[in-house]
Amino acid sequence: MRAETMLAEFNRLRKDIDEDGSDIEWLTLHHAFCFISYKMGEFQAYLDEQEEKGAFTEFRG
Repeated sequence: MRAETMLAEFNRLRKDIDEDGSDIEWLTLHHAFCFISYKMGEFQAYLDEQEEKGAFTEFRG
């Protein structure tokens, strides 16, 4: 699993809802997207560990 794949999905989810600083859903997605964008290396390392554990065996992307 690539970090870019998940980041793209976070961005898609974030764009699917109206940008609204008072909406916790938008705030959560926006800040998760920003944080993960800044920490791509660490996120990829986490995903690699999870892949070794079989966390993505059902995903067909």
